[in-house]
Amino acid sequence: MEQFIGQVLHDRYRIQSVLGGQIGRRTFLANDLQTDLLVVVKLLLFSPDFTWEHLKLFEREAEVLKFLEHPAIPKYLDYFDVEIQLGKGFALVQTYIEAKSLSDWIQSGRTFSEDDIKAIAKELLKILDYLHSRQPPVIHRDIKPSNILLADRSGHSIGQVYLIDLGSVQTAVHGGTRTIVGTYGYMPLEQFGGQTTPASDLYALGATLIYLATGQHPDGLPQEQMRIKFEEWVNLSPHLIDWLKSMTEPSLDLRLKSVKQALEALENQLAVISKPYGSRVQVTKTGQMLEIVFPPRGFNLELILIILFAFPWYFVFGNGFIASWNSGDWLSVLFALFFLLTGPAMTWTIILILFGTIRFRITQSKISHSLEIFGLRWWQLTAPRQKITQIEITPSYIIKESEGGTL
Repeated sequence: MEQFIGQVLHDRYRIQSVLGGQIGRRTFLANDLQTDLLVVVKLLLFSPDFTWEHLKLFEREAEVLKFLEHPAIPKYLDYFDVEIQLGKGFALVQTYIEAKSLSDWIQSGRTFSEDDIKAIAKELLKILDYLHSRQPPVIHRDIKPSNILLADRSGHSIGQVYLIDLGSVQTAVHGGTRTIVGTYGYMPLEQFGGQTTPASDLYALGATLIYLATGQHPDGLPQEQMRIKFEEWVNLSPHLIDWLKSMTEPSLDLRLKSVKQALEALENQLAVISKPYGSRVQVTKTGQMLEIVFPPRGFNLELILIILFAFPWYFVFGNGFIASWNSGDWLSVLFALFFLLTGPAMTWTIILILFGTIRFRITQSKISHSLEIFGLRWWQLTAPRQKITQIEITPSYIIKESEGGTL
């Protein structure tokens, strides 16, 4: 893109350097010859990689910027047709913000403390509150470290936070589009289907904050059931970890729904459920859900007793059933038949002990209790949350397993 350097667009904007580029558009730093101020020029040219979808998004960004007035969002300055030797197209001009992106800060070696992450989160939530409160609501759809600028520290402040690049923005007017935009690793599941809500921006924000805490993009971190597993990579309080989990919950039903909910959950210290050290029970708690998963118990004393004592008797009474039937002793037949029929139950018990996972979940709307074997759900009991009539606190205890662990 060096061939653009020195070009004067609209007899006013002299391109000085390249700021970035992606399929369908290029971004430059330019000098406004009339005001002698630096500005950002986004250029969309008709080229081999041009699509009409690019033009639609480009025009929508210009349209939205015209009506936004926020100190943390670039201001709309100009929009015009372009016809130069390199091609024809359109240009969008907006104010230039002199600050480094979060990705640049991380790459330069800067680290962020828990207080820093909370401060950045609150500032970005305030910006999103402004966007989501517009009529119609404005959804950014591409929140990521490179689209968030952070100025140098000022006293005790983390520095001014800015949200840039509304090139993927969606409004309610355009809510019917099935266009998939965003950045892999920062996009929630629903966005892959071309559908977004304000909660989609919350997911991307949570993923961005996880990047600040770990120094790694979310798609490079482990995942479990589509959830980002970042806990082992950070040194954060349980409260902030739970909050980030609730922000990046894959399910829209379980994720924080609005900026207001996210701010309240961040600012108000919620109770954190703990479990005995070394326990294999998995506890997931967010502002929207409590889930407790009891993993398979594996080989233990109970299983050994069943195998050693129950199964031999099963075969004994099986042979006894045949002998009693032949002899005509019907009382013995019934007695042997009873033990014979318990065989499948014992087999099922062994399968449960070795492979059965019990999952208990409470959400805002319902409670459920299910059994999973080999990842398949065998049964599930579900009831409205209103069915909860009493909650009791019972003494906790630890079950020691044969191999020394705890359940």
